[in-house]
Formats: sequence, C-alpha cells, structure tokens
Amino acid sequence: MSDQIDVLIYGLGAIGSFYAFVLSRSDRVRLTVVARSNYEAVKANGITIHSENHGQHTFHPYRVVKSVAEISAVDYIVCAHKAIDQDEVVARLQPAIDSKTTIVIIQNGVGNEEPFRKQFPQNSIISCVTWVGATQTSPGIVAHTKSEDMQIGLFPNPKVESQLEQQRLETFADLLRNGKTRFQVLEDIQTQRWEKVVWNVAWNSLTTLTMVDTQTWLNSSEDATPFTRQLMQEVINIARGCGVPLKDDLIDQLMDKINAMPGIGSSMQTDCKSGRPMEIDVILGFPVKKSRELGIPAPFVETLYVLLRAVDGRLRAAL
Repeated sequence: MSDQIDVLIYGLGAIGSFYAFVLSRSDRVRLTVVARSNYEAVKANGITIHSENHGQHTFHPYRVVKSVAEISAVDYIVCAHKAIDQDEVVARLQPAIDSKTTIVIIQNGVGNEEPFRKQFPQNSIISCVTWVGATQTSPGIVAHTKSEDMQIGLFPNPKVESQLEQQRLETFADLLRNGKTRFQVLEDIQTQRWEKVVWNVAWNSLTTLTMVDTQTWLNSSEDATPFTRQLMQEVINIARGCGVPLKDDLIDQLMDKINAMPGIGSSMQTDCKSGRPMEIDVILGFPVKKSRELGIPAPFVETLYVLLRAVDGRLRAAL
C-alpha cells in the first residue's frame, strides 16, 4: 500500500464526524466524507469538534461529496451510518469499493457484516464497537464528552490471505493510534458486539417504548428490574446459540453500570422522538431471527421487536 491512504467516511453524523477528526490527524490520510443534511456547512466551514478529551479543532476534509457516485474506489471505507435498510445502502457503496478496499463498520447491532459480505465477498471487513459520547449540535459542529473507546477486529474472510487481512487491520489501527483515540484490537470482535447488543436490546427498546429514561423505567415498578434482567438473559442465550460465549454475570455488570449512571435515554429514543426510522433490525431483528432458527425461546425480545416494528412503521409512513 502506498504512503497515501484514501479513506472515505460514509455517514457524517456525530460518530462519523468524530472518527473523521481522528483519521484526519494522520498525514498519510486523504479523507473524503459523504455529507447529506450537513453538506453545505461542512463544504463551507469544515468540521468543528468540541472535545473534552482533545480540545477544540476545526478541520477540512480533502473532499466533501453528496454521494458515493462522485468518487472512485478508496483504500478504506468507514461506514458510520445508521444501520437502517442495510441491503439498499450497501449496494449504493459500489463506486467506492474495488478488490483492495477494506470495509470498516462502526455501527450498533449484530449481523451488520452480513450484507457487506454478501455484496462484496472478496473484501476484508473490520468490525468495530464504539463507545463514544458525541452529539452533532448543529450542521458540521460536534460536541464530544470524555466517553471514548472502541474495540476493533476482523470479520475473517476465507477468500483473502490471512496475512493480508492482518496487514489491513494493523494499518487501520495505526491510523487510529496517530489520531490519539482510545481503542483495542480484539481477536474475537463478535463477543464485544453481542455484549453491547445485550445492553442495546434492553435500553434502546425500553426507553423508546416507554419514552422515559433508564432510571425512571427501573423505578417505575417492582417488576421493571426483573423484566430487564430476563430480557438480557434471552439475548445472552441467543448469543451462546450463535457460538458467542457470553456469561450470565454480564447481566450484573450491565445493571451495575446503568445504576451508577443518571437516567439516560437512547439513540433509538432520540430517533423516535425526531420521527426518524430506527435501528431495530440489527439490534432486535437479527437476535430474533437467530432465536427462531436455533429454536431458542426469546418471548421478551420477540415482543419488543414486534411492538417496535409497528412504531417504526408509523414513523416511516409519516416521512
């Protein structure tokens, strides 16, 4: 790979903008971003980050485009878009991807890699789980708290030489190091993905359907905590059925974590309040699909999935 690395960010919301900033700090990176609602602002003024960890920075990507169709193939395409209608979105990425392109997925959920692997069977995929507290306060302006961590790992492709895949992973890790962000490279990223989806199935679903924060939910009745724990247990059971070795004490860890925090909402709740489609397929739909395939009972997860599909349908019909 040449010294110059072409990187495309697809999905320039708060998370995409944060990692655009991180990657822009490397002299090796030539950064292109696909911007939609914030296109005019980013084109004119660049992206400004107000970060409690990194300070205030404004940077201008090498290129700002409205569509992937405007560019040719890149070395890395970082997909930080909401995981909604994945098959349709993945198909639109074709102009940016050739045989040398590595696809980096920074999204919530599980099963995210499958549409990419189906559409691009010859390409390397790096799967990422991020824990970054960031909000786009206005077009092109992002506020970032101290929350900053990410785990990355390969979604192995038997059609690509193992040494080449490792090289592509290490190159991307070097770019993150140059960007001075916190991350870890894991051998088995799927464990981390499923651990986060245990969290997301509970808190995204419950805050969205009740429209209250996490502490209000937990204090709403004596049944709320047992309900939440059973919901998490079902997701853990499904993960195990998929060969991901989650332990039962993960429930205690996640409950301790939420109880140490003030009441919070969720990204799904925010999307619902804003009238936007929600990430229900990768957070709930894929676990439900696997539970049915494997014959693993998951009545709590199925119930929430069916209810949220109805809410999502209402939101989409109003667009």
